[in-house]
Amino acid sequence: MNTPGPARDEQPSDAGSPAGPRAGHGLPVLAATRGSAGVVRRAAADDQQTFYAAVGGEPTFRKLVADFYAGVAHDPVLRPLYPEEDLGPAEERLVLFLMQYWGGPQTYSQRRGHPRLRLRHAPFRVGPAERDAWLGHMRRAVDGLDLPAEHEAVLWDYLVRAAHFMVNTEPPAGHPS
Repeated sequence: MNTPGPARDEQPSDAGSPAGPRAGHGLPVLAATRGSAGVVRRAAADDQQTFYAAVGGEPTFRKLVADFYAGVAHDPVLRPLYPEEDLGPAEERLVLFLMQYWGGPQTYSQRRGHPRLRLRHAPFRVGPAERDAWLGHMRRAVDGLDLPAEHEAVLWDYLVRAAHFMVNTEPPAGHPS
């Protein structure tokens, strides 16, 4: 069965992470192209709208990430992973990354270069507990967007794949993942 969500063959070699939405399922057809520094850029095929534009553009991604970080700020599992006292810079990086990823402005790469998600997260212990806490806050944030079901499913599928991809530490033996 072909379900909506990211394909795995469009990310840079150091990431191998999920890539952009597939065509079909009532969503705009998107084409992936490589921009500067080999970054995958989602552009509309046949003058159709990007996912970024379809879900409301920058305001949608700013709300998603602000709501997510409101939960992270008080989370005993996730908050220690952020070395900065102020979560603002981390929030801005995630907003810029997600906007770029879904077809918006390329500001993330212009400021920070190639995303290299796994490499950038390698210094931090990300195990199943961190993944699940991250997904819990992100689920609440996605639900707060009140997106059409098709768009919500594509976004959530990507976030779940990304969260699983970022795990870099196995749980202790005998602990469920």
